[in-house]
Amino acid sequence: MDFDDKARLDTSQIRDLRAGGGRSRGKTAAIGGGGLGLVGVIITLLVTVLGGGGGGGLSGGNLSQLFPEQPVSVGVAEGDNAGLESQCRTGADAETQRDCRIVAVVNSVQDFWAEEFARRGGRYEQAPTTFFAGAVDTACGQASADVGPFYCPADSGVYIDLTFYDELRTRFGAEGGDFAEAYVIAHEYGHHIQNLTGQNDRVRTRQGPDSDAVRLELQADCYAGLWANRATTVADPQTGTPLVVELTDEDIAQGLDAAATVGDDYIQKRFQGQVSPEAWTHGSSAQRQRWFTTGLRTGDMERCDTFSAEQL
Repeated sequence: MDFDDKARLDTSQIRDLRAGGGRSRGKTAAIGGGGLGLVGVIITLLVTVLGGGGGGGLSGGNLSQLFPEQPVSVGVAEGDNAGLESQCRTGADAETQRDCRIVAVVNSVQDFWAEEFARRGGRYEQAPTTFFAGAVDTACGQASADVGPFYCPADSGVYIDLTFYDELRTRFGAEGGDFAEAYVIAHEYGHHIQNLTGQNDRVRTRQGPDSDAVRLELQADCYAGLWANRATTVADPQTGTPLVVELTDEDIAQGLDAAATVGDDYIQKRFQGQVSPEAWTHGSSAQRQRWFTTGLRTGDMERCDTFSAEQL
């Protein structure tokens, strides 16, 4: 995965909370009601393995429910982007530094969706990606890094502790690589698109191989594939040229490997020794790979309608 060395990176799309440990500061606002349900937060990792949840599958839910010992109030956290701003200036920086590479991926993904929405006569609303360390407060409640990368629709934010990528390799057995990291980010932004388009509201069934929860996750995988399809052609608004200049077969293989590694069946087998489809919430490895590939090969958003698909 190569970037245009001269491209300018936009670090304003990132909120870096790592210096303060990701905890909130200042004014708080209460979250009322009984939580946001399944789509309150989309969780990439197996919560039962990493510290919460239940049922043995990839689990989603309101963060205050997953971590009941934590308060259901959130703070207005202030990021400190000084380090990113000084280190992550161009595509050349993205080639050599992970932080900058993730900034570049976020920029590219959001450039793609802005272009796609405009092509369809709409207007894309940007979502920030928050880098945190250890724990973070969100409008969906507080989360620890054990949850893995997630999207909170209540504040339209993507959240990630970047040490997750090391965990993906060492604990989950993924091959890793630059594009594996990019796939994770593109998947979470897929959930942002679902939030903007109302797809989240279609979730009624929360577990099972044919559940709405699985359909939601597979659609996000397909949306990640859409970005990969157009990543080398979508123009950076600052320069008018693509930020990503090359995706190789090896890159795509890395993405497919990451998709397989976060499949329900793979994780259940690895950590429980058996597969329980009735507990699935994200889909099997084969399904996740298939829907990512559908987006990648077709480049057609309409082909990502997993909710109407007879076979997942």
